[in-house]
Amino acid sequence: MPLLTETGLARLLVLGAAVLGLCGIGFYWLDPGIKSVNEGLWLAFSTAATVGYGDVVPSSTASRVFSVFVVLLGYGVLSLVTASIAAMFVGTQERKVEREIL
Repeated sequence: MPLLTETGLARLLVLGAAVLGLCGIGFYWLDPGIKSVNEGLWLAFSTAATVGYGDVVPSSTASRVFSVFVVLLGYGVLSLVTASIAAMFVGTQERKVEREIL
């Protein structure tokens, strides 16, 4: 099933949330400065979204290297979600034009 459909978007969002959860656990495991899984999840979200609030930051070398991976993963997921939403709008417009022509 292609990702650039409504069903594909839902699957992509679920997959993205699952991967973000795993990244949060990864931060918790790699960084001794992260005191809870919730902090790890928050760091994973703010890193993947490239927000970087600064309230929780990676403090070990391993977690800093891991954060580069999380940023790239965030770029990929965000671009796929954006493309999927745009494809839904374009598909709606194409169907509308086809109905007008016929």
